Amino acid sequence: MIKQLKLKDYILIDRLEANFDSGLNVITGETGAGKSILISAIDLAFSSRVSKEVIKTGADKATIELVIDNTKHDLKKLFDENGIDDYGSEIILTKEITQNGVRTRLNGTLINQEFLKEIKSLFLDIHSQHQTYVFMQPKYHISLLDSYAKDVYGNLLTEYKEEYKKYTDTLNLLEQAKNSADATENQIEFLKFQINEIEEASIKSTTEDEELNAELEVLANAEKLKELTGQSYWSINGDDGSILEALGKIKQNITKSASMDSKLEEIEQRYVDIIENLRDISSELRDYSQSLDNDEERLNEIQERLFLFDKLKRKYGGSLESVLLEYQKLTEELNGIEFSAQNIENLENEVKVLYSNLCSKASVISGHRKDYAKALSVYVQEKLEHLELPKSKFEIAVTEKELSQDGTDSVEFLISTNVSEDLKPLAKVASGGEISRVMLAIKSIFAQSDDIDTVIFDEIDTGISGRASQSVAEEIKELSKYHQIILITHQPIIASKADKHFYVRKSQEDETKVEVYVLTGENRVKALAELAGGDINEQSVDFARSLLSV
Repeated sequence: MIKQLKLKDYILIDRLEANFDSGLNVITGETGAGKSILISAIDLAFSSRVSKEVIKTGADKATIELVIDNTKHDLKKLFDENGIDDYGSEIILTKEITQNGVRTRLNGTLINQEFLKEIKSLFLDIHSQHQTYVFMQPKYHISLLDSYAKDVYGNLLTEYKEEYKKYTDTLNLLEQAKNSADATENQIEFLKFQINEIEEASIKSTTEDEELNAELEVLANAEKLKELTGQSYWSINGDDGSILEALGKIKQNITKSASMDSKLEEIEQRYVDIIENLRDISSELRDYSQSLDNDEERLNEIQERLFLFDKLKRKYGGSLESVLLEYQKLTEELNGIEFSAQNIENLENEVKVLYSNLCSKASVISGHRKDYAKALSVYVQEKLEHLELPKSKFEIAVTEKELSQDGTDSVEFLISTNVSEDLKPLAKVASGGEISRVMLAIKSIFAQSDDIDTVIFDEIDTGISGRASQSVAEEIKELSKYHQIILITHQPIIASKADKHFYVRKSQEDETKVEVYVLTGENRVKALAELAGGDINEQSVDFARSLLSV
């Protein structure tokens, strides 16, 4: 549920903090006071598009923060997959609106609109005169029906959906196999030619060309390398006047000095080490120089292999790694073609078995759906009568369609609110007051199977009064047992049922401000009296007290 709403520099609000409770949260206030600002802020926190017009005049940015208490949904895996910190039951949703754009964070991590949409579907359901309510949309009707009857055929439906996925995957494999089988003999021969061309190259590694280029560089400069390293050897360790000969004489002097002063022994040792290292270097230079030959045969062999590699890289990619990857792809493609002819018959048989099983399961599911659709249609109609829509007719229509991921049924809610009209899709209901009551009736019935945490009604009392108000109030109170309800109302009867009553006031002194208060005691009595009679007088106060005493 929504535990807290914080606003900063939002429309007419400098700073605002509203703490909501479970159950029924009612918002009242004078017309034009800004009641819908709270609802719009909650809605915008979950919305993908937000206008910079919501930024308070003179401010750089507007901020909306929602603290959500999550006790129903296991989101750990979803959060882990998206790199979001898990704060346990608490979720913090923050939207920052600037002149340049909008950023949305969940527990401090930036999130995209698809993720935000998924979160909204779990936590929030908004109904206003300006929005399409989730229950109005036919695509949700089948899931609502299935959710309500999940204890009866839920497990069977889960099995069906798993098997349907297997069925579609097998169909895709069959399609691929058939496409592969259509390949011409020329295509097969060309694939074999390409595979053979790469195989004959016998590429040892993805870096073989680099290694050969390095060897080529040495062979091409063998004569010069032999000369340079040989000269270096003779300079270090030649017969006369070599470096080692000169260093040997110096060593004699250091050794004599060390015999006279022990402090020089360490220097002597270090000097000896230098001579030995230099002697090793000279030996390695001699061996390297003697090992070099003008191997024309090897030189030609490397050049020919590098030429082959260049040819392959031009045809199959810019590197030996690309050539080998292409070889793997070509091999798989050829294997698929050769396997497809044998595989098609097996796949066709598997598809037939899966389809037959799906049809059997879908038939059973369809039977359950039709039974529950009839029972629920009667139940909703009774709710509508209770909500002062006695001439209404309601039907959950279950019609046949082709096999799909949810079976062979199309489900749509149909209604007529006037005795002279035929049943029509729910979205065709015209009157705002009727829509609100129809939505309330449906929501009340599906409440116990619906996992959405918070339901918001923006002016659900539009177009109703008298007994209808009383019925709506009772139904909303009942619904608040299963969901957190936040609603704006002008009806004192509905407001009197609140578990928490918010009052919105607009003041216009130096500047226009919107402030929100939580009403208790006499302040609440006065607010209900004002709703009831427009003025606070003895009669309206008595009426308000009577509502609270019920």
